[in-house]
Amino acid sequence: MAFSEGLANRLRDTFSTRCETQERKMFGGLAFMVKEHMCCGISGEDLMVRVGPGAYEAALKRSFARPMDFTGKPLKGFVYVSSKGLKTESQLERWVDEAIRFVDTLPPKQPKKRKKTR
Repeated sequence: MAFSEGLANRLRDTFSTRCETQERKMFGGLAFMVKEHMCCGISGEDLMVRVGPGAYEAALKRSFARPMDFTGKPLKGFVYVSSKGLKTESQLERWVDEAIRFVDTLPPKQPKKRKKTR
C-alpha cells in the first residue's frame, strides 16, 4: 500500500521541531520512531497515532479518529486519524504531541540479542 508523501513531509516538518525520529517502512506504510518506539505512522492517507491505553478511549471520541484495526482486530492504544482531521498544522501537531508524550513514558528499548552462528 502506498502512503501519502505529502503527509510524510508534514510529519517530518512537525517532528523536526520536537524530537529526533527514525523512519521505517511497516504496516504497508511509513512509521516514525521516537527512541526506537513507534510513535506515529502513515497508512494510505491516514495518520496512525500511538496514544497509549490510558488515552485510547478519549482519542476515539475526537473527530475523524477510529480504532487502528490493521489486522481486523483493534489495537488498543493506537488510532487512525483520517486526512479530514489533519487539514491544519495545529490539528496534526496536537496528534503528534500526544503521541510523543506517550512514547516518552515508555522504558528504553533493550538491544536485540544476536543469534550465534556456528
